[in-house]
Amino acid sequence: MASNSVRDIPFITSAGTEADAAPNPASNNRISSEPGRQKNPRRPLQLLNPGILLPLLAGVIFLVLWEVQVFHRLFDLKKYQLPLPSAIAEAMRDNLSLLLSYTGYTLAEAVLGMLIGSGCGFLIALAATAWPRWGGGSLSMVAALNAVPIVALAPIMNLWFGDGIGSRAAIVTATTMAAMAINAYKGMAAVDPLALDLMHSYAAGKPAVFRHLRIQNSLPYVFTALKINTTASMIGAIVGEFFFSSRGLGYLLSNSIKVAKMPLGWSCIVLAAIAGVIFYLVVERLERVFIKWHPSRRA
Repeated sequence: MASNSVRDIPFITSAGTEADAAPNPASNNRISSEPGRQKNPRRPLQLLNPGILLPLLAGVIFLVLWEVQVFHRLFDLKKYQLPLPSAIAEAMRDNLSLLLSYTGYTLAEAVLGMLIGSGCGFLIALAATAWPRWGGGSLSMVAALNAVPIVALAPIMNLWFGDGIGSRAAIVTATTMAAMAINAYKGMAAVDPLALDLMHSYAAGKPAVFRHLRIQNSLPYVFTALKINTTASMIGAIVGEFFFSSRGLGYLLSNSIKVAKMPLGWSCIVLAAIAGVIFYLVVERLERVFIKWHPSRRA
């Protein structure tokens, strides 16, 4: 009798009732009739990311308002002062080969200068972390160098390195060194004390602590500095070309303004912005590859 009574009792879980435990033919049919939904729960509408659509929509609205001369009436501007997007697009089409060549030249200056400046800044951060008494002063010197305006550095660098790519690379080096040095030093210094004690408990030497702990901990800060330097390097390269150069977007922009070819000048501005965005996206992609272990990447 006891066994029969136990057998007759329906199975009830702690989170449900007898109705929950009973099979539901309707749910089974729904699951079996939608196999694709089980394999790929993402709907097509979810692929339309608002973080991408909203900026694109805002950009389109901005261009439309610009084209119908809303900003011209609002700020009392003439067409020669602020060319229409259609005129800028026409100037880009007519001078596409020249613009692409000069964009590549300016981007090469920015990349070369940023790599040199970021490398020097990282070495300064290493020295400041390894020898705090002597290396700390180097951070102050780099910060002082970064406080010097680019317009003051450009003539000096042009006088030292001539009118070639080296002078603009030197300007970019000087403008990108401080961000890397300060950010990398902060990352190397802000290590977890418990992790540092663990390394010491394993009798790890200074090189091992730097390699496996301090440098590893500084990588998020390093990529933050690199993303800052992508924009700073483009600014430094273009401003350097304003003073003494025979090629580049800054040179073409300066000459276009002098001869009142404003659509061509705005074409240089548009291509410089596009190149800067691409440069930033490349660094952001590298960040995703190299610091997958960081909590921000897991989220």
